[in-house]
Amino acid sequence: MSIVVTGATGQLGRLVVDALLGTAPAERIVAVVRNKEKAADLAERGVELRIADYGRPETLADAFEAGDRVLLISGSEVGQRVAQHAAVIDAAKAAGVTQLAYTGVLGGDDADFELAAEHKETERLILASGLPYTFLRNGWYSENYTANLAPVLAHGAVVSNAGEGRIASASRADYAAAAAAVLTGPAGEHLNEVYELSGDTAWSFAEYAAEVAARSGREVTYTPVSAEAHLEILTGAGLPRPFAEILVDVDRAAEHGALALRTGDLTRLIGRPTTPVGVSIQEALDASR
Repeated sequence: MSIVVTGATGQLGRLVVDALLGTAPAERIVAVVRNKEKAADLAERGVELRIADYGRPETLADAFEAGDRVLLISGSEVGQRVAQHAAVIDAAKAAGVTQLAYTGVLGGDDADFELAAEHKETERLILASGLPYTFLRNGWYSENYTANLAPVLAHGAVVSNAGEGRIASASRADYAAAAAAVLTGPAGEHLNEVYELSGDTAWSFAEYAAEVAARSGREVTYTPVSAEAHLEILTGAGLPRPFAEILVDVDRAAEHGALALRTGDLTRLIGRPTTPVGVSIQEALDASR
C-alpha cells in the first residue's frame, strides 16, 4: 500500500511530500507528476514517481494501485477542473484505492463564491463514485496575500472590497501537515470524514495592513474600495479580467463572513496551533531581502 500525492510538484504538493517524509518511509510515498525532470529531487529522496496528467485521462490508468491512499490536490486550471478531477476519480475507482482525500474549499456546499463551484461538483462526483473519501476543505492560504507584498509596500496600501470582513487563513505548510496526518493515520480513522480547515485567528484587512506595517517598518494602511473599483484597479495593473473577477468575488465572500469560519479541525489534525498570519508576513519579507 502506497501513499500517493497527485500534483506533487505544485506549491502544496511538495509540502505534503515533505510532511509525509517526516512520518512515513520514503518507499511508501508516490508522487504523481507531469514532468519527471521537475520531480528529480523527489526521486533522489527515495520517492517513487508516476507520470500522469489530469488533462490526459489515458495517462492516469497506471497512476494508482489497489490499496493506495490517494490525495487528489485540486487542479489549477479554473474552468477545466471538474473534467480533470473526474478523470482522476475514475482512475482511482478502477484501481481500487482504499482512500481518496480531496483538497476542496472551506464551507463546502455553503460556500457562496464562484471559485467554490468546481470544488462542490468534485465532492459530489467523489460521493457518487462510492470511494472511501476524506474531504479536506481548505480555507485561505496566508500566502495568497503575503505573495503580493511588493505592490502593497510600493503603494503603502492594502486594497480590498472585503469591507470589515475577516479571514481565518493558515499557511500552506499547515494544510499540508493536515493532509499528511490524514494519509498516515490508522486504517479507517479518517474515512468518510469532512474537515473544515482554517486558521485559529480570523484577521481583518485593517489588521493585516497594520501587521505588514509593523514588520516592514513602512507606512501601510487599509484602503477599502467597492467591488467595481477593485476590479478596475486589478485589471489596470495587468491582471486578466477573469482572474481579477475571481479575486473580487472572493473579497465579497470575505465581507459576508464566508472565509472567517473557525472549527479547530486544522489544529486538531496537525496537533499544534496554526501559523499566525504575522509569521507568514515575516517569512515573505525575509525571502524578499
